[in-house]
Amino acid sequence: MPVHAFPEPHASGMSGRLNALRAAVLGANDGILSMAGLVIGVAGATTLVQPVFIAGVAGLTAGAVSMALGEYVSVSSQRDSERDLIVKERRELAEEPEAELEELAGLYEKQGLSSTTAAAVARELTAADPLKAHLRMELGIDEEELTNPWHAAGSSAAAFLLGGALPVLAILLSPVSVRVWVTYVIVLAALALTGAAGAKIGGGSVRRAATRVLLGGAVGLMITYGIGLLFGATVL
Repeated sequence: MPVHAFPEPHASGMSGRLNALRAAVLGANDGILSMAGLVIGVAGATTLVQPVFIAGVAGLTAGAVSMALGEYVSVSSQRDSERDLIVKERRELAEEPEAELEELAGLYEKQGLSSTTAAAVARELTAADPLKAHLRMELGIDEEELTNPWHAAGSSAAAFLLGGALPVLAILLSPVSVRVWVTYVIVLAALALTGAAGAKIGGGSVRRAATRVLLGGAVGLMITYGIGLLFGATVL
């Protein structure tokens, strides 16, 4: 009799932490790029400081709230799925303990243990805490450390605010005559750093990631500045 009709997902706690860190870097990157596009676009339409300031504050607030709500909903769904998996695993352990023991031993055997050692390890862990043993090995879940939607929402909002504050402060603190270009240079440097950091965490090519985000950011900022110039000229 087969242990399960469908294979269950496997995950790693370290992988989860790396994904969270990468998400924070990407959140900061989103804040930098979106807020830079907003304030540079407004600066292209007017030389006044107040409209840029208002746009910056409004954009930071709306962006942080949006990021927090999106992350809260997403992680809440993930947490619900994790809870459902825990209930399912608890039921399977109660209904088919031998089949679950066999499955656990099979997983350890796939990790490189001999069948005898894998069976012994599975029996010992099952005797200590069967649910914990199965959740960790089969699903990469710790019942006591489920993903927290509030933490995710707060982290996402904070990352966006930290990243988005950079172009806002750069354009507000620079002389009006050069504020766009100063912000442009600062933003591109920051994007290169976040792109490289994201690639390093994800194990990708740092140079390729930095180049890609630099080119994309440069083109995007030029477009938003051009739109600002166009609308500013139209209004005038």
